[in-house]
Amino acid sequence: MMMAMFSVTKEIYFCYGHRLLNYRGKCRHLHGHNGRVEIELASDTIDQRGMVIDFEKIKSVIKDWIDRNLDHRMILHEKDPFVPILKKKKEPFFLLSCNPTAENIAKLIYDYALKSRLRVVKVTLWETPSSFATYGA
Repeated sequence: MMMAMFSVTKEIYFCYGHRLLNYRGKCRHLHGHNGRVEIELASDTIDQRGMVIDFEKIKSVIKDWIDRNLDHRMILHEKDPFVPILKKKKEPFFLLSCNPTAENIAKLIYDYALKSRLRVVKVTLWETPSSFATYGA
């Protein structure tokens, strides 16, 4: 028999730019997205207030981190040739050790939520209204 779980999901919106290295399609060029992140947390119990977690707690932990680190930044591979140019121009960016695909950005946010001791189950990043990637247990 499957165990029932409580879960909550918080949506967070942010804008970012990126490009993919070693890719032949349009995404090899610098471009931007109006991203939507869905963060799902779960627990087999709820607290004395009847909550898995307060939505405001998710917002204060995850949205604040996204706003400080990813929002209105170029998310690039650390070896991207544009990095020195952005540094020189003092433009904001965030570096990954992997290609900044939707899958890897979803994992980045998942890992941060886990590190922040949130009971994250999965993170879905919508790059466009019809394209998304999910990372989770």
